[in-house]
Amino acid sequence: MIIILKKGTSPDKVNEMINHFENMNFQVQEVRGVHETILGLIGDTSSLDTDDIKSMDTVAEVKRIQEPYKNANRKFHPDDTIVDVCGRKIGGGHFQVIAGPCSVESREQMISVANSVKASGAGLMRGGAFKPRTSPYSFQGLRAEGIEYLLEAKKASGLPIVTEIMSAAHLPLFEDVDVIQVGARNMQNFELLKELGKVNKPILLKRGLANTIEELLMSAEYIMAGGNKNVILCERGIRTFETATRNTLDISAIPIIKKQSHLPVIIDPSHAAGIRWMVQPLSMAAIAVGADGLIIEVHNNPEKALCDGAQSLTPEQFDQVMNDVKRTVTFFGKTMD
Repeated sequence: MIIILKKGTSPDKVNEMINHFENMNFQVQEVRGVHETILGLIGDTSSLDTDDIKSMDTVAEVKRIQEPYKNANRKFHPDDTIVDVCGRKIGGGHFQVIAGPCSVESREQMISVANSVKASGAGLMRGGAFKPRTSPYSFQGLRAEGIEYLLEAKKASGLPIVTEIMSAAHLPLFEDVDVIQVGARNMQNFELLKELGKVNKPILLKRGLANTIEELLMSAEYIMAGGNKNVILCERGIRTFETATRNTLDISAIPIIKKQSHLPVIIDPSHAAGIRWMVQPLSMAAIAVGADGLIIEVHNNPEKALCDGAQSLTPEQFDQVMNDVKRTVTFFGKTMD
């Protein structure tokens, strides 16, 4: 980290700052120029808040020369992380498809969809028991009952289940859930992320609607700093000025994240576009740029879905998409096991 001091900072003030950072166990290199003084901090500066340093009355500017995330950083972990979910591997050349309805609506629905997506080649089952909705009057999910239906679908199909958590207070209900999803609206719910850092199971972390890639990786860092290294990142589209789609899929995020981090990254083409017919082309694009998986919404009767019917595929449509997915994954040298 480089700290540029304001012009005219007295030698006493400079020494005071050097002592401050040396007491924090950093090595400090001082460079005195004609017009300004620069302090270079050597050590793990990921714990330092640049805003706190900028607030000091002698500081003109602060620049990081290394990313503020350490656990999620590829520099410290050059090999791809492979997350194993009940034998289904994600990352490091292993590709998985997670499929199921936006929200859990009934026992029969979940068992039916679970069996159909498994037959098409999905490796994991998704379904929302707790639903964060923009309107307080929209369907909010079946909550604990929904998790029971998910577990019954798991028993019937053998597919591991993925479902979203909204509060740390709900953690006891998620003991038998295989992957806990953190939705876009909770990406920066730091108290929740801290609690998930203590959980011994994979976390699927979705990028927020208006968050940068660095902010996504910093949220992953919260989980990993707590001891849980099994984090799967998800690009699900960001909010832009474009109105032709529900969100704008940031396809460039995949290669950028994979260059900066060792964590597996998947794409959610359903939420990205919000349009059923776009799921297939966006899925192909995701595989081409190196994604480690997909999470796709599938509903047995989208027209009557209680949530996100317009972007949900029927089981028959999902089967067609999966045929393309399998061929493309093989073409790019990845495996679906």
